[in-house]
Amino acid sequence: MRSEIEKDYLLKAIDSFKRRIIVVSPEFKILAYNRTEIGIDSDIINQYCYSALYKRSSKCNNCIVSDVQKNNKPACKNSREINLNIDFEENSCLYSYPITHDNEIDAFVILDFDFPAMGDLEGQLQRTNAFFKNLILSSVDGVIAADMNGKVFIFNDAAMKISGYTREEALSSLDIRSIYPNNGAKDIMHKLRSEDYGGKGKLKHYRVDVVGKNGIIIPISLNASIIYDGETEVASIGFFHDLREEQQVKKELEKTQIQLLQAEKMASLGKLAAGVAHQLNNPLGGIILFAKILLEEYELEESAQNDIQRILRDAERCRDTVKELLEFARQTKQVMRPHDINQSIRRTLFLLENQTLFHNIKITKYFESSLPHVAGDIQQLNHMFMNIILNAAEAMEGKGTLIVRTHLLDKKDRICIEIEDTGPGIPLDVLPHIFEPFFTTKEEGKGTGLGLSLVYGIVENHGGEITAKNKSNHNETGTIFIIELPIAGSNDENK
Repeated sequence: MRSEIEKDYLLKAIDSFKRRIIVVSPEFKILAYNRTEIGIDSDIINQYCYSALYKRSSKCNNCIVSDVQKNNKPACKNSREINLNIDFEENSCLYSYPITHDNEIDAFVILDFDFPAMGDLEGQLQRTNAFFKNLILSSVDGVIAADMNGKVFIFNDAAMKISGYTREEALSSLDIRSIYPNNGAKDIMHKLRSEDYGGKGKLKHYRVDVVGKNGIIIPISLNASIIYDGETEVASIGFFHDLREEQQVKKELEKTQIQLLQAEKMASLGKLAAGVAHQLNNPLGGIILFAKILLEEYELEESAQNDIQRILRDAERCRDTVKELLEFARQTKQVMRPHDINQSIRRTLFLLENQTLFHNIKITKYFESSLPHVAGDIQQLNHMFMNIILNAAEAMEGKGTLIVRTHLLDKKDRICIEIEDTGPGIPLDVLPHIFEPFFTTKEEGKGTGLGLSLVYGIVENHGGEITAKNKSNHNETGTIFIIELPIAGSNDENK
């Protein structure tokens, strides 16, 4: 039993409490209340709590005492949930619990209290949530989270940029499994549940392709994890790093490295050709000189004169070939200068047309006269034409017709060169890839796949375009390479 002094202090403590403490019966009548600074001016004992406190004619909506009666356990509600007709502090709460005797409920206690600290914590939590939300939304990598049914609930700005979906589309209708081609989602989940890819529930730096909204395949480096509630899998989250830009940079770097290697190769070949040409010039000069002396100083039979004339013609022809070879292989800096494109093609054909591969190939030239000059590097241009023409001859297996055309395009700022063969044509599945580095249809050891990729790079370096197509006439086979090059002075680069 409590002493009178103890009871007195308990009553004083209750009355000194700055918030309402009210005891009501199961019929909602007030049985007791604290009487200090609670804003009640008259005695309210035996009045209904909803009438005495809140001026209502019936019990409150969402009555907290009713919840305690129903569940037989304490309850807590924000005062705004109950729709009371009084002004409560912003963070005011009502807390109620039963008073029992012999397992029967005698009455209910209602406490009106506030948690200012709770308000601070709630504000801090809101700020923290906003920070993490902004952190996720502004991440440079795509962040996508989905529940175990595939429904997306996090989809940041980078994910929109990578995939092409809007956030609204992703959150309302996108199934995360649909972005992985060929049941790739199952493979991802299998790896996530394994210990072999970063630990159970984790997947690190995994290379995977995903499908964008427009159907394009996007290479991704994926970091993912499973979100657990205890031991239960409830969701998954992935960080999607778009590899397209990195792959493009890598591709450009590889192309540059190939061009550098080829430039070194061509430089070495040029030095070798120049050295051989100089060595040939001296004996050729001697042959021509002494052939002329024989004709001028000796009286020879007509048949002997004819033989010497033939020696002289062939020697002079060799000298011209050496001269063109020296010009073709002449070592110069990579300087863009105006050049006659017709003359560049003629020089290339001159060096090739008497080769064994071309003996049974008819070469037809349609050169538009008075073409404007093209700003370019003559070595690169010669190398480009030689590559395409040799490819055409090999495609025809040394037998057929090679047609070379040049003309000024209607837009007047570009020259067009067409190189056409009568070979078998290029298979349609191969055609889109012929300019890719290392792509070749030749047998192993017979081709590197670099020739046309270098041609593409040269045309690109000159501000031009190159395309290839098969002849559209069903009665003919063959391929046409179409090269467009800007004329000198047609753009700022060439001025």
